[in-house]
Amino acid sequence: MGQAMALERNEAGIETVTGILAQRFADRCQTGAAIREQHGHTTTWIANQPPDAVVFPENTDEVAGIVATCAEHGVPVIAFGTGTSLEGHVNAPAGGICIDMSRMNKVLAVHAGDLDCVVQPGVTREDLNTYLRDQGLFFPIDPGANASLGGMAATRASGTNAVRYGTMKDNVIALEAVMADGTVIRTAQRAKKTSAGYDLTRLLVGSEGTLGIITEITLRLHGIPEAMSAARCSFPTVDAACQAAMATIQFGIPVARMELIDAQSVRAVNAYSNLSLPETPLLLLEFHGSDAAVREQAEAFGDLAGDVGGEEFAFTTSPEERTKLWQARHDFYWAMLQMRPGAKGLATDVCVPISRLADAVTRAEARAAELGLLAPTVGHVGDGNFHTTPMIDMNDADEVARAESFVGWLNDMAISMDGTCTGEHGIGQGKRAYLQRELGPATRYMAAVKSALDPQGILNPGKIL
Repeated sequence: MGQAMALERNEAGIETVTGILAQRFADRCQTGAAIREQHGHTTTWIANQPPDAVVFPENTDEVAGIVATCAEHGVPVIAFGTGTSLEGHVNAPAGGICIDMSRMNKVLAVHAGDLDCVVQPGVTREDLNTYLRDQGLFFPIDPGANASLGGMAATRASGTNAVRYGTMKDNVIALEAVMADGTVIRTAQRAKKTSAGYDLTRLLVGSEGTLGIITEITLRLHGIPEAMSAARCSFPTVDAACQAAMATIQFGIPVARMELIDAQSVRAVNAYSNLSLPETPLLLLEFHGSDAAVREQAEAFGDLAGDVGGEEFAFTTSPEERTKLWQARHDFYWAMLQMRPGAKGLATDVCVPISRLADAVTRAEARAAELGLLAPTVGHVGDGNFHTTPMIDMNDADEVARAESFVGWLNDMAISMDGTCTGEHGIGQGKRAYLQRELGPATRYMAAVKSALDPQGILNPGKIL
């Protein structure tokens, strides 16, 4: 799993295309080793596979020109956002050209009356929400990292708000994209619904740059809620916490966020942030609506939590107090690193039907303990998605092997529960084998789509299939 696959390189084509792009883009075409390695690196443990050149376009026409040149010479082309992906999505296993979208970072239009906006792919979610704030609007998808919206669309990202607002596939209205021959297409208009032909928007969302390169995105927006309340509750076991999460969804409480933090993660956060939370599994929740509604929703959750042993329930509508209640989740990543200094965290990502969540999380914790792995768990449990993160000494071959075994077992367990090997991270290089196990013959039809839209296989090769 930590090994990156190698593909055959087109040395002559790469040399020719690199020379053409260097002449065309001058200092916006970079071939230095450091910048190439940076663009072959993400937050994964999969080995770095750098491209041969990194180009920084500033508009759609330039992207189309780059892709057309690569297509003419049969050279791979890989789109790059901010490099926060987790499954080797931006590696270049056959070399080629990386298109860095960071200079295509403009908000092109905001249609407040229609609750939508049009952005270039290099705009990050935090930048968009800063831009929208004075208009009383926000974009709700929050994968944690300040990812680019193009990358979020390409990987069908999700995050903490998905239980209320959905994922990227639910919030992308239309796309502009450059296809494998350099043709620019628009997948839809701004209308909120359409029955016009095949749904190319949904086909490209989640395609990880293997079917087209996104150059413009039309996104759904939402009004900033009148009020927000945050709640926190501790539980005696992970099973009890998951039972509370399941009951919250089944009773129709319109929760916006619902995050699980397991006992060892709470211990780590207490040590890192000088908190004094009960060192048992913890649920953190957020509710959006009117002042009266968010209070009622929090109190309704408190009653459900109490029925399964929840303790130390607290909620607030104060922005300052909400920040304090969420401190444990905000600090998780840094606290996790302090659990074992020098170790690397392997972020897993599975999703199961919510009725199987308690069993899945409990079994995952037990399996990690059997393998002698330090593996804290957090999860967006409102939609059955959780992340168990083994902390690995990458210089210990036996420990790396145990971690690989654990991740494989976890993916297979989720699939056996009618779940998925990835709820939000995507397939990339790391989960290709599990996609085949999960969907079987359906992957043949995915391959047929790929072959039809990218007959030379130049768009982000070695990913998904």
